Amino acid sequence: MVFEELRVSQTISDEKFDAIYPESIRQLALAHFTPVEVAQIAAQFLVENAQTKVLDIGSGVGKFCFVGATCTEGQFTGVELRGNLHKIASQIAENHQLTNVAFIHANITQIDFSEYQAFYFYNSFFEYIETTERIDETIELNKSLYKAYSLTVKEKLAVLPIGTRLVTFYSAYDEIPAGYKVLSKIEIQKITMWEKVA
Repeated sequence: MVFEELRVSQTISDEKFDAIYPESIRQLALAHFTPVEVAQIAAQFLVENAQTKVLDIGSGVGKFCFVGATCTEGQFTGVELRGNLHKIASQIAENHQLTNVAFIHANITQIDFSEYQAFYFYNSFFEYIETTERIDETIELNKSLYKAYSLTVKEKLAVLPIGTRLVTFYSAYDEIPAGYKVLSKIEIQKITMWEKVA
């Protein structure tokens, strides 16, 4: 089982991990899934102890949450707007009895960020302005929505306490408020690790 293998060896190929998903979903992996190695780096930065609650903003089919929950003791929650992707992630979590993973089918505007200490953001709103490599046609091209959702995340992050951690992957930083400092950056993998310091 991929989760056991990852838990024991701490390494697994993306191709092997992605086999847990239906073929139609695997075709989206290169453009829309967080690579296993990136997810591990991000999760290990975000999780400070077993009580750490991490929110994946735009969790898709849950790959980041699954990898993070397997390689750390943190509690991972993914919020996803698309019902079909949420259903796939929830079913996999249930089938594999992953107790430190949960998924919410909701708009990010409905989520209370104060329930979490750490956040992962893989440019969830880019589909509103990107015309290629789209998941499907359910997300309309709308620059105003891109700006609105980015601002929502920025405002929600801004009021969180000092010490809040954030990892962005392929982000334009439109969602980063003042007060968050870059602690580490891996340019080749497009990962930036932040902490609120003021």
